[in-house]
Amino acid sequence: MAWWLWAIGLAVAVSNVTNPFLLLTALGVAALVVLSRRGSSPWARSFRLYLWLGGFIVVVRAVLHVLVGLKFGSPVVLPLPEVSLPSWAAGINLLGDVRLGGLVGAVTEGLRLAVMIACIGAANSLANPKRLLRTLPGALSEIGSAVVVTISVAPQLAESVQRVMRARALRGDTAKGIRAVPRVALPVLEDTLDRSLMLASAMDSRGYGRRREVGAGRRVLTAACTLGGLLASAVGIYGVLDATTPGWMGLPALAAGIGLSLAGIWLGGAANARSTYRPDPWRGAEWLTVACGAAAAVAVQLVRRNDAASLGIPLDPLAVPALPLLALAGLLVAALPAFLTPPPPPPAPRGVAHPRPVPAEVHP
Repeated sequence: MAWWLWAIGLAVAVSNVTNPFLLLTALGVAALVVLSRRGSSPWARSFRLYLWLGGFIVVVRAVLHVLVGLKFGSPVVLPLPEVSLPSWAAGINLLGDVRLGGLVGAVTEGLRLAVMIACIGAANSLANPKRLLRTLPGALSEIGSAVVVTISVAPQLAESVQRVMRARALRGDTAKGIRAVPRVALPVLEDTLDRSLMLASAMDSRGYGRRREVGAGRRVLTAACTLGGLLASAVGIYGVLDATTPGWMGLPALAAGIGLSLAGIWLGGAANARSTYRPDPWRGAEWLTVACGAAAAVAVQLVRRNDAASLGIPLDPLAVPALPLLALAGLLVAALPAFLTPPPPPPAPRGVAHPRPVPAEVHP
């Protein structure tokens, strides 16, 4: 949970940033922490896939700008003919001269999304998604199971691809490029189906989906608290964002909605027949990790309030962006977990297995 909160803080910090200096700093921070604190588990090697995905996003964003993007700035870097479109497509430029300012803007916007994906990929590489279930309330266990299965797809896919590639190398199969895709894709698909069946059997044997009998009054109260909390939270968020609304529609309504939602979660947990044995402790290292991620988000938000222009890049005319020291310091603080948190346990020698972890959930 600490690694996920740290990654979310880092992703929030770069969500409003198009300054390439800050974006590359955040990407370097995420890569440094992953290289320093990832373990020997199969999903620890999945960070490279997120980097490739980010690079693909940057390229696609640049190509879309060349095809249908708004061309502005100077100088012209790629003269192309412009295709005339009918009147119902007014405002859309198909091809046309590609100018440096617009191209740089498209690349920086793609880089921002790529860095956010890399932050989430860092959390997926550092944390065991299955252990996340231990920290969820009982009412959210089924939703949490679905989320954990979803976020573990990419690490398991990476593990399957690596295992198939090693098997091909041991058999002397040297095919590369497009010819190797069918030979890799079919075994990976088969392995994915086998994993799905094994997961379904394991969840059924551990009692996932079984619920206790709850009275009708408690069910009605749980539904009322949950629905009322969601409605009050929506009203409160609207009141916070709109300064013209009455005062009671802002923070008071939001606080009431959060309170009702928490009450609904607590009441709903009574129907879940789950018990936790030896929960993961929360110590100073976890607090430090979360605080570092929050510091990055807070520092960037402070700069946004006082000097929002420094978080972007001047495009028309194109110029070298400024370097806000406060935002840079906040992003560098997010790198402290690479040095101040305990290192992961070393991998077990070949033939010697680590003791099996205690089950996180015990169902009667």
